[in-house]
Amino acid sequence: MSSNDNERNDQVLSDDHLPASPEGKSQVAVADDPFADPGLPHHEPRRQDIDERAAKRSERTISLLFTLAMLSTVGFIAVYSTVSVEKIVYIFPFGHVSATNFGLGLTLALALFATGAGAVHWARTLMSDLEVADERHAVEAAPEVRQKVFDDWKQGVAESQWTRRKMVRNTMLGALTLVPLTGVVLLRDLGPLPYSRLRHTAWEEGSLIINEATMQPLRPEDIVVGSLTQAMPEGLDPHAEDFHAEIAKAAVMLVRLEPEDIKDARSAEWGHEGILCYSKICTHIGCPATLYEQQTHHALCPCHQSTFDLADGARVLFGPAGHPLPQLRISVNDEGYLQALGDFEEPPGPSFWERG
Repeated sequence: MSSNDNERNDQVLSDDHLPASPEGKSQVAVADDPFADPGLPHHEPRRQDIDERAAKRSERTISLLFTLAMLSTVGFIAVYSTVSVEKIVYIFPFGHVSATNFGLGLTLALALFATGAGAVHWARTLMSDLEVADERHAVEAAPEVRQKVFDDWKQGVAESQWTRRKMVRNTMLGALTLVPLTGVVLLRDLGPLPYSRLRHTAWEEGSLIINEATMQPLRPEDIVVGSLTQAMPEGLDPHAEDFHAEIAKAAVMLVRLEPEDIKDARSAEWGHEGILCYSKICTHIGCPATLYEQQTHHALCPCHQSTFDLADGARVLFGPAGHPLPQLRISVNDEGYLQALGDFEEPPGPSFWERG
């Protein structure tokens, strides 16, 4: 048989099973109702649909999950209210972690997981799982469509067993009521907290000024003209849990200028023999403003280039900083060591909204 004969036979076979059109050409038949058989599998009832004891077990499981969500929310509030932010605990395998962060994360995760798991278990075991195929409708809310929506809503309520499974309903309402309180409790930080903690530092009258590099108290002769020395108050232990929180407010820098170069009279009075002590925490976002220009007496913050004139009360010359660096009043004690005459008169570091 020739190749032409094979092609003719294939054409005949491929066209024999198709209906002929009026023009004599073959075409594919189209069903009158494309939704007659959407291809859904035969519905198989779940065990909870035919066994009330199984349904009761599912109800108790769902209620237990919602109850766990409520207890976790109460635990979140308790951790937030009672556990100190400075407390460090050892938890295997994470090591030493913040007790507050770990407690808040654990309780919030449990609350959200239990709420979601309860809702999913409810939908999969107790709510109706019948699949219904329906045609797409126009967007217009015709009266019959509105009535159908209301009917579907009523049917959904009935199929969800909302009125029948009172334990599930009540525990879910409790969980949905309490879990959002995790966010409400966090709003307490909007004010008036943190009260006056940001206004006070570890400096007090008589505190010796300790060199951060040598951890030894400073004498006036240790600071030469044109130099900058970073220091902190005595009594701070670098190994203590609260060290970083305290040094973030109390860190200072000392510069020594020629007395005639000091432009601000109050700065000269608060210093000692040309030695001035300023907070080294930038008043923008808290970076250390310790890049010192000896000739101009300017201190530069490396983060956003805020520049302070240390010879003129540390006023802001350039950059986003909102106010000068606070100055610490200093003197010399009977043993010849530099000491503070009290705390800063204004809060050091970045501005905060309740500062006024």
